[in-house]
Amino acid sequence: MEGNRFLASIRPYALYMAWIVSIVAVGGSLYLSEIMHYEPCKLCWLQRIFMYPQVILLGIASYKNDRKIIPYAMTLSIIGGFISIYHYAEQKIPALAKALPCTVGIPCDFDYLNWFGFITIPLLALIAFILIVCLLIAGRETVEEVQEA
Repeated sequence: MEGNRFLASIRPYALYMAWIVSIVAVGGSLYLSEIMHYEPCKLCWLQRIFMYPQVILLGIASYKNDRKIIPYAMTLSIIGGFISIYHYAEQKIPALAKALPCTVGIPCDFDYLNWFGFITIPLLALIAFILIVCLLIAGRETVEEVQEA
């Protein structure tokens, strides 16, 4: 019952909270590249492709309280999350970096950040994608709720 109350309490704000997560993720990536001058690798760019549009999409959806965006934003986050998983694995498993090496620009297995020995930029991106997916799942209206309204 505790879980249901928690879910019910965040459901009205789930789109807004997912939008905030996307803003923080995009702001963080821009800070790292534009202020800290960390050059993004090829996989970082792919993750950005799936995160950046969500600031606009979730922002508009939050403003209009339009939950029809959820499947589309969730798809972007799931694909971006899989790219983050692969990128993180490539950084932590040297054999993966040798299997499909980045041939242009900064190597994808290069760690700009390595806090506590495991927190890297791809892991931070993965956490953002997972948070967005969880919030979007929590924000979905069930069929019963739609019929009651």
